[in-house]
Amino acid sequence: MSELAAVQAALRAEHAAVYGYGVVGGRIGESRRKEVRECYDAHRARRDALRRAVRALGGEPEPAAPAYALPFAVPDSDAAVRLAAQLEDRIAGVYADLVRASEGTRRREAAGALREAAVRSVRWKGSGVAFPGLTELGAGEAPAAPSGAPGGSNAPDAL
Repeated sequence: MSELAAVQAALRAEHAAVYGYGVVGGRIGESRRKEVRECYDAHRARRDALRRAVRALGGEPEPAAPAYALPFAVPDSDAAVRLAAQLEDRIAGVYADLVRASEGTRRREAAGALREAAVRSVRWKGSGVAFPGLTELGAGEAPAAPSGAPGGSNAPDAL
């Protein structure tokens, strides 16, 4: 995977995370709303940095999809916590790809983003994995193509 493709994939994942945390924030219990806001803000900041990185690499940042399909119904706070953990696990996966595809400062930043996602995932789940970002790859999942892209569907992007 080229560095630009990995940065674009991370940007797509951050767009989805920002959307997903909007859903989480609407369903989460009052005691964890501050945590949701912090996660939301962190993903917005990463998204904005990735837009700049795409431009620096000579690309055009991919826009957010108009909607994203949730991986499961989120009717209550417990489901919102599961969604937040899943968002962070997926973010860790794309940053693991970016670590592999980049060098220097961008690689260090991607490793930092991977670490932050792993820590947030543990906080949401109450447990973690030995190698965050690699579990998705071991499960045989392939990165989803954005809607309208070659190989993608015209349905809303999945989180």
